[in-house]
Amino acid sequence: MTTHPSIEQHPDLAEMRSRFERVTSTPRGQAIETLGLLTGLYLAASPWIAGFSGFTALAVCNLITGVAYALCMGGFGSAYERTHAMAWSACAIGAWTIVSPWVVAGNVDTTRTVVNNIIVGAVALLLGLAMAAVSMSDRSMSDRSVSNRRSGRSRPRGGPGPGLE
Repeated sequence: MTTHPSIEQHPDLAEMRSRFERVTSTPRGQAIETLGLLTGLYLAASPWIAGFSGFTALAVCNLITGVAYALCMGGFGSAYERTHAMAWSACAIGAWTIVSPWVVAGNVDTTRTVVNNIIVGAVALLLGLAMAAVSMSDRSMSDRSVSNRRSGRSRPRGGPGPGLE
């Protein structure tokens, strides 16, 4: 058994970090992260952009959830190891944005607030689901490569063996 001076130098951790770096540097990962950041910033500013800042409860709600969403989606680049959990929290924020005009205190469910929050919430929810899908597909691919490496197989089962190509 090999011992390592610290857990940070463990080969599996180094491989995992490099794999996460590869995924976040793909155009798909960068596009989802950028669109998510812009969606969060718009959600935060939407009461003033769409013109319903007079509804203080919903304006504050959108400001808080927009900042949280922008930080959540913008954090993927620096902390991709936690993407799976962050993607599902982004989905929850998107769902909350959709229902918030009916849930927030006061009579704030006007046409302007409902349309704004449904569109922004749907976009936020879809971007969160897209990031969750990227995260899950990366994990399933890495699980297969780890199991192939541990079993000594370099090719998938059923494929041609060495020299049989």
